[in-house]
Amino acid sequence: MKHGNAVIAQGGGPTSVINQSLVGAVIESRRFLQVERFYGALNGVNGIINENFVDLTQCSLENLGEVAQTPSSALLSTRDKPDAAYCEKIFAVLKSHDVKWFFYCGGNDSADTCRILSESAQAAQYDLRVIHIPKTIDNDLRETDHCPGFGSAGKFVAQAFAGANLDNRALGGIYIGIVMGRDAGFLTAASVLDKRYNDDGPHLVYVPEVPFTEEKFLADVKRVYDRLGRCVIAVSEGIRNADGEAMISVLTGSTERDAHGNAQLSGTGALGDRLSDLVKAKLGVKRVRADTFGYIQRSFAGCVSEVDAAEARSVGEKAVQFGVLGESDGSVAIKRIGDYAVEYRLVPLSSVARLARSMPQNYYDMNVSLPTKDFVDYARPLVGKLATVAQLDAPIVGKKLKV
Repeated sequence: MKHGNAVIAQGGGPTSVINQSLVGAVIESRRFLQVERFYGALNGVNGIINENFVDLTQCSLENLGEVAQTPSSALLSTRDKPDAAYCEKIFAVLKSHDVKWFFYCGGNDSADTCRILSESAQAAQYDLRVIHIPKTIDNDLRETDHCPGFGSAGKFVAQAFAGANLDNRALGGIYIGIVMGRDAGFLTAASVLDKRYNDDGPHLVYVPEVPFTEEKFLADVKRVYDRLGRCVIAVSEGIRNADGEAMISVLTGSTERDAHGNAQLSGTGALGDRLSDLVKAKLGVKRVRADTFGYIQRSFAGCVSEVDAAEARSVGEKAVQFGVLGESDGSVAIKRIGDYAVEYRLVPLSSVARLARSMPQNYYDMNVSLPTKDFVDYARPLVGKLATVAQLDAPIVGKKLKV
């Protein structure tokens, strides 16, 4: 039985519950005498090559408990993607610190980092167990029913739209909310989860999986506005046309790219502004407002799903169990059983790395531009308890003068 030290790191975009996974792994490791010290790498794999470690073995349970309930990445994060040369630097540092286990909490890019490290370690005959701990608000990892982080972000989005709907109901007009999601519409679809009454918004939802056309968008908005005198719309930042072009690029003429060569979707309110301008110009509605949720939906304090927090803690615990007791590298996946319960399993890194999943077709109705009951049934258990919204239940008083 091997003995040595462990390293954990966090990569990619933060979530409200990513620290639950961190704390779950740290505390679980204390059950195993094989794990002598448990280090945290600051700024992900970048912290490893720069030897920026903190000794989590020294953290008190009280401190860890407070950190677990704190949103965002306590160990900070990175967007670095290691190549062979980068891996050699990582191994040199890990060897010098007698590290036998590496746990990386992140999305599909982080899973790919784990795959590269795993394959490189095997090629270098370096005894290193690599375990990927899933997280992403996009909910787009393959092999898992859902991703820690999505439930809490979905709760925020659902309640934000519930509030926007109440505001819109009071004053009328058209409201457009832009939600994160480059390739998957799960988070945008979560906007419908706190609807209670038939006339509640969002009345329309647009996701990347379904080609977006200005003609259908305007026809949808007119249909709802003519019926209700108002319209609440949830739009994914990643909506694209039939040719696969990001609508933000089509509508703005921008060619700005992010670090990975993709169209720059976040950072401005451009998509919401252009859609608002389109509605004003084509439908003649004066009261049109748009918000871009941006980073606020990722780590909003005080809006955490109880289910999400518990499962995020569990995937951290399971990662350590799979790593110390198991004999293979992999990614922790959540499997739904019954209604509602889950179990955890380890899946090959190659089946998660780089790849992304989309919303299933039965989760979205293109005819009415809304998520289906199948989606609601899937997502509702993940967001936990939602805010209560109600309308007055009072009879209308008969008119005396204007009969």
